[in-house]
Parts: sequence; C-alpha cells; structure tokens
Amino acid sequence: MAERVELWWARRQFSRGAEVPYPVGTYREEWAGYPALIRQYHPDLNAGITLTQIPPAADVLLCWQCEADHRFAATPDEQRNRPGRVRRRSAWCPDCTALAVPPRAGARAKRPAPAVCDKTPPLPVGEAFVSRCAPKPASAAEARLRAELTARLAVTHGMNAVKVGRPFFRHREVWPDILLPELRVVIEYDTPGRHGLEHVGQREVADRRKDTLLRASGWEVVRVRTGRLEPLGPHDLQLASVGKRGVEMLIDVLRDVRGPLMVDAYLR
Repeated sequence: MAERVELWWARRQFSRGAEVPYPVGTYREEWAGYPALIRQYHPDLNAGITLTQIPPAADVLLCWQCEADHRFAATPDEQRNRPGRVRRRSAWCPDCTALAVPPRAGARAKRPAPAVCDKTPPLPVGEAFVSRCAPKPASAAEARLRAELTARLAVTHGMNAVKVGRPFFRHREVWPDILLPELRVVIEYDTPGRHGLEHVGQREVADRRKDTLLRASGWEVVRVRTGRLEPLGPHDLQLASVGKRGVEMLIDVLRDVRGPLMVDAYLR
C-alpha cells in the first residue's frame, strides 16, 4: 500500500542509517525520459524531496500539480503507466481529464480553473516592482521591523512584489513582507497569530512554496520566526520579538547570505 512521501522518507532514513538516503540526482537518468512528469512534480509539495531522489519503482504517494494548477496524488508507477498515454509526450491530471469529458445528463460540470491575474506587468522573472494587487501591511510589528531596517540600510524601499516564474495563488508575483532589492533578499516576519494557526499546516506549505519560487527567481529568503515557530530555511531567525538587538542579528544574517563587504556598503 502506498504511503505518504514523508513517512517513506523517514523509513528510508532509518533503514539506511543516513539523513539523506538518496542524494539529489540519484535517479536523474531514470526520470529524464518523462519531461511532462518533471514539470508536474514540485519538491515544495513533497516535503522538499526532489524527484531525482525518488526511485521510479517506489510505492510512495506523491503530490503533483498540472499546468492548470490542479493538484492530485499518485504514485510514480501510476504516473508512468497511465493507460492509453505516451508518458514522454503527455501529462495526466484527473481534473483536466474530467473537464475534457462531456458531463452526463443531469450532472453538474466542474468549473474551469480560475484564470491567472493579468495585472502583473511584463517584467523579467526576479524583477522587483510595485504591485497593484499586493495587500496592505496589517502587522504593527512588521511595520516596526521595516522602519528599523530602513534606518539601518540605505537600500531602495517601497517595492512590494517580485515577479516569479510560476503562478502563486493565481498571480505570477509574490508579495514578501520586506524587500531589499540591492541585496536580492526578502525578509518575512512570521508569527503564530492570536489563535496559533498562522504559518502552520497548509499555511506553512504555502510559505515553503513561496520561498521556493523566490529562490528560483534569484532571491534569498530570511524568515524571522516568533512564537516558537520552527525555521523553514537555512537563514531563518527564531526570536521572541524584534528589537534593536534583533535587527543587528538580522543584519549579521544578511552578511552571511551576501557577504560583509556587500551588506556593509549599504549600512547607514
């Protein structure tokens, strides 16, 4: 019986006695003949595990996303052996298949996938800009952190979006909390919220996907995680609150990311 990728990976870690039982690229040649499946597979939907770390014969349930942004679960064997399909040329998605079949009499047809917003300007991927769709900042703590960084770093302020290569919640842009364009670094300020439900569960999945899109666009992500939220990336900071000391720690992290010479050149 197929198991979730997280459980399968943990079992492999135990049986092989290694933190990374299959290094990235182990099964690259085996998957190279299925470019459609490579496009449908996203590590951020599968606990950060890349497709080249998964044996094609593994009985593991993976999450896939088609080009219409439909998500579905299937094993590698199911994806490679869809009846009547040539996997080298085509991709499969249960929602797209259902939409392509005329509905039975009396049956309600499924709605088509929502269109991607067309308000994102035609900029290169990775370009920072001022978005018409970005929500207004709602956190007072985030505003204080932005003001503290503005006082310490002489970088361009006012940008609120980055153009990305794949749609993110029906937009080809993401809206980081704070952008440092000259350093190509974004700062995210994460709190668990009043009820402890922010940035956990599915919202954490969205955070990880957002980080992946930003890094693929040439930006690095530094998350300030409060309220005992665990780090998501290699440069994240866990802080009880952000004061002057926290800002200095954040600047030290920026030095680790981009180098002291580059960061110090923008210090006021």
